[in-house]
Amino acid sequence: MLKVLVCVSGGGTNLQAIIDAISNNKITNAKIVRVISNNPGAYALKRARDAGIDGICISPKDYADRGLFHEGLLRAVREKEPDLIVLAGFMVVLPEEMIQAYRNRIINVHPSLIPSFCGTGFYGLKVHEKVLERGVKVTGATVHFVDEGTDTGPIILQKAVAVEDNDTPEILQKRVMEQAEWQILPRAIDLIANDRITIQSGKVHIQD
Repeated sequence: MLKVLVCVSGGGTNLQAIIDAISNNKITNAKIVRVISNNPGAYALKRARDAGIDGICISPKDYADRGLFHEGLLRAVREKEPDLIVLAGFMVVLPEEMIQAYRNRIINVHPSLIPSFCGTGFYGLKVHEKVLERGVKVTGATVHFVDEGTDTGPIILQKAVAVEDNDTPEILQKRVMEQAEWQILPRAIDLIANDRITIQSGKVHIQD
């Protein structure tokens, strides 16, 4: 049974997609052991409570400096001994110590088709604003492993979503979540839980 720890900063719609996928067996051999948020008011923590999942807030405001916050975050992760850490809208740059300790065991969902519209400064609604500014016809979402770079780790899954003429950033964000993020994030967790993913030469291979 894969022990999954989810980190989230806001509403937790991707968290809910994971919870639902476990409930309806779209994700097998996995369970969520803890939800961590850096935001005490995150609705994601209520989602965790409602699902009977341990939820905890580790806020940088509660620590004297960033180093102590990172220690507290890592301690809260290690307490549950997770096999996989899922960043589902987590607006915190992970400390390198955490990335090294959980090499190829941290995944992130990003609301574009990497390498487009990713990297420093591309998060949340900003991604969709830039997509519309550029006038691309297709966007989507990507699930990837996390390394020391920003959105640079090996790509696991991607799903394309059409951009419509009358889209606003908010409308496009909702479509990308519904048609891509909520589909491929649970799928990636299921693949990992069932040992169907390997990484070779920096590329992800999915086994039949």
